[in-house]
Amino acid sequence: MASSFAFAVHPSFICSSVATRSSVSSPLPVLSCSNPLQGSLSTALQCQHFQTCSGCSHEWDLHQPPVLAEANDFFRSVGVSDFTFDSGNLWEWRCRAKLAVRGSSSNPSVGLYQEGTHTIVDIPYCRAHHPSINAAVDVLKRGITLFDIIPYDEDMGTGELRYVQMAVTTYDTSLPAAERYNKGKVQVTLVWNSNNEHSPSSAKLNTLSNFIWKNGGPNSKNHLIHSIWVNFQTSRNNVIFGNRWRHLLGEIDFWDRVGGVDICLAPSSFGQANTKAFNSLLQNLQKYVPYGASVADIYAGSGIIGLSLVATRKCRSVKCVENNKESRLSFEKSLGRLPRTVDSCISWHHADASIEPLYWLQGSDVVVADPPRKGLHPSMIAALQKLPSFKHQASNEWSRSMLKVKEERRPWVLRAREASVCVESKTIGEKSQLWPKTLLYISCGWKSFKEDCRMLLSDKAWHLEKAHAFNFFPGTDSIEVLAVFKICLQAWTSVNPWQQENSQEEETEDKCLAAGT
Repeated sequence: MASSFAFAVHPSFICSSVATRSSVSSPLPVLSCSNPLQGSLSTALQCQHFQTCSGCSHEWDLHQPPVLAEANDFFRSVGVSDFTFDSGNLWEWRCRAKLAVRGSSSNPSVGLYQEGTHTIVDIPYCRAHHPSINAAVDVLKRGITLFDIIPYDEDMGTGELRYVQMAVTTYDTSLPAAERYNKGKVQVTLVWNSNNEHSPSSAKLNTLSNFIWKNGGPNSKNHLIHSIWVNFQTSRNNVIFGNRWRHLLGEIDFWDRVGGVDICLAPSSFGQANTKAFNSLLQNLQKYVPYGASVADIYAGSGIIGLSLVATRKCRSVKCVENNKESRLSFEKSLGRLPRTVDSCISWHHADASIEPLYWLQGSDVVVADPPRKGLHPSMIAALQKLPSFKHQASNEWSRSMLKVKEERRPWVLRAREASVCVESKTIGEKSQLWPKTLLYISCGWKSFKEDCRMLLSDKAWHLEKAHAFNFFPGTDSIEVLAVFKICLQAWTSVNPWQQENSQEEETEDKCLAAGT
């Protein structure tokens, strides 16, 4: 694209044509736009909750978050002149929401905290929510009032219903593809203020669940509920979920279609709130992975990105590394839905990739990093900076001899092996000894990304080839970045990375073994 900003704006974003299934009317506030510099109504939030709700910080120009100008300048300063931005859906984009339940049974509030307070703002007409979420919240509130469900009181630690999570699946093969998003169904998770299902309030929990299912399940007039779960939480801190989950009604598995593959997500799994924007990002990311590549997907979660690359890029191997052990089950179920024609070595490891990162990077052409908001761990940045000083192809003979001579003793490696999932290729033989040439960095934290980018570019170890941004959270001053880094080939030497790291590794290993970790 010739311009520095390439806005892929669909006509429906100018005049919203998303049909709503909600039984709740959604009145829009009357907005005036007397100042032409303030923005156009066609891209305004137009939400009556804006002044009090903390969910959105910007009311105008949702297609151009303020940070975009800074991002354009930054990428120009590091040599990227064709930075692009996908504005995406501006309303009804949120398919996953965690909402607090407060107030009283006769007048419950379900929504977000007011900025800087512990006061809940009721948001029944939220313009960001998928219409099915607003409709499901309406059913929930009617049940709370009807059966005298007591909302949680933070000061006293009393009450029954603390939070609710609403997650929308937009994948229903019984519907035409064009109708699936608008008719998405909601997985409801009730966060209940008790230790387990045997508490004195369990009868009210079951009564509320049955009411929601009766009024939103498959036999209701408006089928919008996919399933109902409960999470038991009694802690007085700000952590929303406890460790105990129970399925109550509906389907157990929650499936969606993302990045060209079927993905299963448990209610405890991390999932992107804006599934359309995430799908757009994945389609762009796939273009930068060569067919038949070997991929290391660090910070992999449930393996969505890695599995999408297996299916769409016919990767030789994909290695997913994730520190949250709860993601394993979702990965296994999603793995089972891959086409039978897929012939790849696919693995998932419960491990912290920041501990001896070279171990996880070896054997990959491409590294995909999707870290949390704070960015890449310093040890991962250090490992990536060292890669250009290594010979691109390690010695197969040296590697095989090391496998024979050295018995694996590193505790974090042994734990990762015990908790791993692996499907071997039917035809691919010996594993690659390559080192990464491409880093695909996905960032949800603009400040941390700038710092990491400067570090990677500082010693000319990498250069930034492409940069794209996506509007994951319209109404906020944030963007999701996909940055394509390429290694500087001219800087390679014949030094073997494992030789350079060997003394440090042995020292760390001995210390850990001595400490019993």
